[in-house]
Amino acid sequence: MNLTTGKLLWPDTLPDSPAYPRLEDDIECDCIVIGGGEAGAIISYTLHNRGVDTVVVDKRRLASGTVSASTGLLQWMNDTPLLSMIHSFGEEKAVRFYKLCEQAVQQIGLVTRRLDFSPDFIRRDSLCYASSADDVPKLKQEYEVLTKHGFPVQYLEAASIAARYSFRKPGAILSQADAEMNPYKYANALIRTAHRQGMRVFQETEVLRHQTGKNHIVFYTNDNRRIKARTAVFATGFETMEIIRHPNTVFTSSYVIATQPLDVFPGWPNRCLIWETARPYVYIRTTADNRIVVGGKDENTSVPEERKRHLSSKSDQLLQTVQQLFPEAGSLRAEYAWSAAYGRTRDGLPMIGAMEQFPHCYFAMVYGGNGTVYSMIAAQIIAGLLTEGRHPNADLVRIDRPTHSLWTPV
Repeated sequence: MNLTTGKLLWPDTLPDSPAYPRLEDDIECDCIVIGGGEAGAIISYTLHNRGVDTVVVDKRRLASGTVSASTGLLQWMNDTPLLSMIHSFGEEKAVRFYKLCEQAVQQIGLVTRRLDFSPDFIRRDSLCYASSADDVPKLKQEYEVLTKHGFPVQYLEAASIAARYSFRKPGAILSQADAEMNPYKYANALIRTAHRQGMRVFQETEVLRHQTGKNHIVFYTNDNRRIKARTAVFATGFETMEIIRHPNTVFTSSYVIATQPLDVFPGWPNRCLIWETARPYVYIRTTADNRIVVGGKDENTSVPEERKRHLSSKSDQLLQTVQQLFPEAGSLRAEYAWSAAYGRTRDGLPMIGAMEQFPHCYFAMVYGGNGTVYSMIAAQIIAGLLTEGRHPNADLVRIDRPTHSLWTPV
């Protein structure tokens, strides 16, 4: 799949990213993790730290897929509001999932302290503003249900927003305990740290097919090498749909720009993360080197040529949006602009776990706007299933959940 288009910011922040060899021998392991993006990185790191003999393979260089195009916002609030999830899944499951996301942000912060180099993890608040006055009633209802269940939020009326920020909006929820991060450094640092500790890693090693035995699975690579493993984890991002076409998935394209570095950020207290109630929404953050990153303006296409054709106009729209929000920032320009494939699920939850049709395999389909957070959830759940045979929250995200039980193997 052609996953990205345009000039990407994050690879330029780590020009000498770690490199690994191709697989040149037949090997055996407890678990093979296929895919070296954010999901594959945190899953393999977690398994390795639990004593599982883990091997990572990627058909490209590590972290060169959609992780290099991610915007790196870490939020426990979701594209699907808690109130909507309650209507879909019931209060207990919906709240449990939101709490799981809140814990995942905290766990990511703890992990980053133990890595060989920093992924620029910074704690931030998040501001979700009403895009129009019509959105205020639902936003207030969302605030009330979040407060009821103990989430760290406060509601800002229009006057309070105008007093704090350089823009006016009819209402907003300000939440705590979120963060921003460099996703490219994060994935590279996870794998580099585990590799230094003994985990085997191979890049430019493509898995083409596999054979399933009674207690093992054998993968064959593009160089006709064999990898025999007890279990496998597919962390291949949106390319998993080349193996399984699942009706719970929707694929679109998203667009992002990064401005030049700025000296100051007037009218932007504490450089909080910013997003809105409109769909598709615009989301905004800053970076460690003081750029503004703005993403959104999604299009309902997964065709790379169409993404490329829309990139210039979408970049102009994103730049105009941030300039209107922060007029005192001065003249902004987009030094980086890119588009990427973007996937989500129809019910708002990621799809994580095993499938009966694929013995000895686990899947981490962490689709949605909170992909980095979902990847941490996937790492915890898959590690529990693999090492202990269970995880208390596996039921929330199981792939064969009742509302979307149909799938089509390729």
